[in-house]
Amino acid sequence: MWADTDTDIDFLNYSEVAELIAEMIGTPDLLPLSLGVFGSWGVGKSSTLRLVANELAKNESKYLVIHFDAWLYQDFDDARAALMSVIAGELANAAPTSLASKAKSLFGRINKLRALGLLAEGGALAMGVPTFGLITRGLEGVRDAVEGVADNEDIDAIKKAGIDAKEKTTGLLKEVSVKGPPEEIAAFRRDFGEVLNGLGRTLVVFIDNLDRCLPGNAIHTLEAVRLFLFMPKTAFVIGADEDMIRHAVARHFNEPGEKQVTDYLDKLIQIPVRVPRVGVEEVRAYLTLLLFYGEVADTALREKVRTFLIDRLRKSWTHDEPFKIDEVLKSVGKEADDRLRRSLEMGDRMAPLLAHSERVLGNPRIVKRLLNVVRMRAAIARKRSMPLDEAIIAKLALFERCVDSAATEALHNAINAAPGGKLQFLKPIEDGEPIEDHKTVMPDTWHPHLAFVSDWVRLQPKLADVDLKPAVYLARETIPVRVAAGTVPAHVQNAVETLLRTATLSSQAAGAAVTALKGGYEVVGIDALVAEMRKNADWSKVRADVRGTVLLARASPDAAKVAARFFRDIPSPPAWLRTMLSGESWYEG
Repeated sequence: MWADTDTDIDFLNYSEVAELIAEMIGTPDLLPLSLGVFGSWGVGKSSTLRLVANELAKNESKYLVIHFDAWLYQDFDDARAALMSVIAGELANAAPTSLASKAKSLFGRINKLRALGLLAEGGALAMGVPTFGLITRGLEGVRDAVEGVADNEDIDAIKKAGIDAKEKTTGLLKEVSVKGPPEEIAAFRRDFGEVLNGLGRTLVVFIDNLDRCLPGNAIHTLEAVRLFLFMPKTAFVIGADEDMIRHAVARHFNEPGEKQVTDYLDKLIQIPVRVPRVGVEEVRAYLTLLLFYGEVADTALREKVRTFLIDRLRKSWTHDEPFKIDEVLKSVGKEADDRLRRSLEMGDRMAPLLAHSERVLGNPRIVKRLLNVVRMRAAIARKRSMPLDEAIIAKLALFERCVDSAATEALHNAINAAPGGKLQFLKPIEDGEPIEDHKTVMPDTWHPHLAFVSDWVRLQPKLADVDLKPAVYLARETIPVRVAAGTVPAHVQNAVETLLRTATLSSQAAGAAVTALKGGYEVVGIDALVAEMRKNADWSKVRADVRGTVLLARASPDAAKVAARFFRDIPSPPAWLRTMLSGESWYEG
C-alpha cells in the first residue's frame, strides 16, 4: 500500500519545475516575488512545493523558509492574523539578539491588526489592499496607510468606521502603543522590513491548501500576502487550484465581473506556474516506481531506479523509443525476479488507459488510490483463498475508475448472470474483432465509453474464459467511494466529502454534514469514511478524516460500532490517536 500523502521524492520529473522556481526565488532582481503553483486536485502541487523547499535547503543560509498550511486554520483562527503570526514567530526565532526585541514587537502589532479585524467587513477588490476588516468608509485611508502617506483626515475616516469597537478590542491593544490604524499598518511594515534586513536572508513563504478553504478564508489569506508583497527580499509561493481561487474571489466579493476576478489574481500572482500535465511516459514511470517501491525495500535500489527513470523522462527527446521494463530490471540486476516483473508489466499495461481516460488523465493521486484499491483487494483475496490473480483484480479496478457507476454496475450484473461467471461475449473483441460489430451484445451503459472499453478488453490478461464472480464479490465489498457514490443521494456524497476534510472537532461544516446523514444514512456514511481511511496507511500525524469519523460516531450508535472496530484494529496506534479517542464512550465502551 502507498500513503496518500504529499512527498518530496520526485516520481514525475517535477524537480525540473522546482529547480526553475528556486532559480527565480534566488534572483535578487525578481524580488519581491509572488508565484502561483497552479493545478487541479491531486496533480502534485504540494509535492512540487516541497521539492522547491528542498532546492532552497541546499543554500540554507541564504533563505528563511516558512510553510503555512491555510487549511489547518479553517474554523480555528482569522486567516490573515494566522499567516502574519506564523511569519512573525519564525522571524523572532531566527532574529539575532540585536533584533530580538523588534522581532517580538511584531506580535503586538499583529494583535492591533487582529483587533481592527473585529470591525465590519469592507470590500478591497477595487483597491487591491488588505482591509483587515475595515469598512468601506475607511478604505481610502487604508490605501494611504499602506503606501505610508496617511494624514489625519485618513485616520479620522477610519476611526469613524469603528467608534464602537473599543470594548471588543480591550486586551488586544496592550502590547503596543495605541495608534491610528494607518500608522499601525505602516509601523508593522517598517518593523518587519528592519528585522528582515537585519537577518540578511530572503524570506520565502510557502502557502499550501488554499483551495481547500472556504472562500472567505482563502481571500483573507491572500489579503495578508498583499501586506508583505512589496517588502524587499520576500517571496511567496502559493499552491492552489486556480479555478477554485477564482470561485473564492467571485463568492467573497459578491459576484464581480470576470475582468475584476482576473485582475485580482494577476495583481497578486506575478508569475503563474502550472504543474505539467503528465503523459503516457510519465504515468508509466510513476506506476513503475510505485510498484517497484512496493515490492523492493532496499533504499539504494529504489533510488537507482528512480534516478534511471527520471533521467529517461528528462532526456526523452533524445530517445527514439520509450523505456522498457527489461531496462528497468536490468538497471538494478533484477532480471530474474519474476514476481517483480509481473507487477511492473501489469502497471505498464494500465498506463496508457490511465493517461488518456477522461476520468483520470494521469492524475497521480487517482493513480495511487487505484493501486491501493488493487493491493487491498489482492490481500483480501489471498486471505480468503480466492483464485484471483492481481492482474485480473487490477483490470477490473481500472474499469471501475475509468467509467461511471452505471457502467460498473452493468459489468458486475453481467458477470453474475453469465454461466460460470465468464463473459464470453468479450472473446471476439479480445481476438481483435472491431468492438462496433459486437456493440449490441454489450450493456447499453457501456456505449458512452466504447473507445475505452475496446482498449480495456484487449488489455492483458484476457477475461472471457475466467470466472469473475469472486472478483465481483470482492469489488462490491471494497468499491471506492467515487463509484459507490452513484447509488446514494447527492447530499450523502457531499456530507462524506465534508467529513473527510474536517479541520476541527468544532467545525460547523462538519456538524452540518453529520446532521445531513441522519435518517438512515449514518452507516452508509461511516462505511465510506472507513473505506477511505483504509487507503491511507500514514498515521504519523493528525488526520482530518479521523475527526470526521469521530463526529459521526458520536452522533450514531450504529456508526459508532463500525468506527470502533476499525480503530481497534489499527496496530500500534499513535499517541495523537489514543488521545483523540480517549474518553469517547462509543470507543471505550
